[in-house]
Amino acid sequence: MRLATPRERPGRWAAGTRSANALLAGGLFAVMAVLTLVSVNTGAPTRMPLYGWTLMAVACGALYFRLSHPIAVAVVTFAACGVFYPLTEPDGPLVIAFVIALYTAAAEGHLPAAGVLAAVSITVTVIADRRDDINHLADAASFLLAGWFVAVIAIGGVVRNRRAYLREAEERARVAERGREAEARRRAVEERLRIARELHDVLGHNISLINVQATAALHGLRREPERAEDALTAIKQASKDTLREMRATLGVLRQVDEAAPVTPAPGLARLDELTSGISAAGLAIRTKIEGDPRPLPAEADLAAYRIVQEALTNVTRHSSASTATVRVGYADDEVTVSVEDDGVPSSPGASGDGSGIRGMRDRAESLGGALEAGPGPGGGFAVRARLPIAAEEDDR
Repeated sequence: MRLATPRERPGRWAAGTRSANALLAGGLFAVMAVLTLVSVNTGAPTRMPLYGWTLMAVACGALYFRLSHPIAVAVVTFAACGVFYPLTEPDGPLVIAFVIALYTAAAEGHLPAAGVLAAVSITVTVIADRRDDINHLADAASFLLAGWFVAVIAIGGVVRNRRAYLREAEERARVAERGREAEARRRAVEERLRIARELHDVLGHNISLINVQATAALHGLRREPERAEDALTAIKQASKDTLREMRATLGVLRQVDEAAPVTPAPGLARLDELTSGISAAGLAIRTKIEGDPRPLPAEADLAAYRIVQEALTNVTRHSSASTATVRVGYADDEVTVSVEDDGVPSSPGASGDGSGIRGMRDRAESLGGALEAGPGPGGGFAVRARLPIAAEEDDR
């Protein structure tokens, strides 16, 4: 069975409402007609006048429009009853149409108007009953009529409030669902950016080393074969490191169970391994540690490592530097890493506007830190990042 689309549902609801109203109007008229005929046949020998049937038809037919024009329908049924009961004999249950109209007006939010019509109808009925000496309505009947009107108006008001509550609950549910979908999309985007950043850093760094070593090997094959062998060994190690880190990154993507084994992410503990690999490409690197080295939170440790890695990659790609200095400073509430070289940037990639610099800055800012990149005070190029760690260490 095919479900209705959102555009089809309002039309189907309106069609169903019209059918229900038509059934209500026709059914009520049929019931009244039957009760009237039974009363005529069992009571005094009299006939319902034609205008009586007409008033019954008008009052019942007006109920077809009770949802679209609730006040007008209530007024029409009130007027029909006001004419019907004083002038027709025998009486019929036409007041039921007025009761339904009062309920509908209250349920559609016109509670004051429904109350006024009920009060007017009761007042007119009592006044008309006292115009002669015959007590057409007993005292109990007057109270019963008033109770009917109050009850149906109160029920209509309760239904109105219930509908409003349900609509509000549905709207809150829709808003919450949209919020969950937006949050899921945001997390998916952040995860894609994180993976893209990891792949960029891993592939960019190691492929840059392979490129540099391959160039050295090509030049060394003819002039210095022993250096060509060293370059090929470095290429082998760089490609091995690339495969290892690629497997680690892809392993995270394949994980479907939190209990699955996770390859430890690189951190500052592997800084010597990182600098030695780049030194093999011909760049002299000095490492300086300031403060007391200590384990860092995983995210800060990875970010610090990747920032140093990307900064050194930029040196080999975009600079003619021969030396670079890596500084790691440990403080109580933060760790700082910096990379300074003595070369001259040769492309915008190392000037602070390239994707590598943006990636490093994103890493630092995602942890609440900051990154600065630009010409160094003594020449060359410098990258300095500050990563807060106190809050994360308190959680450990």
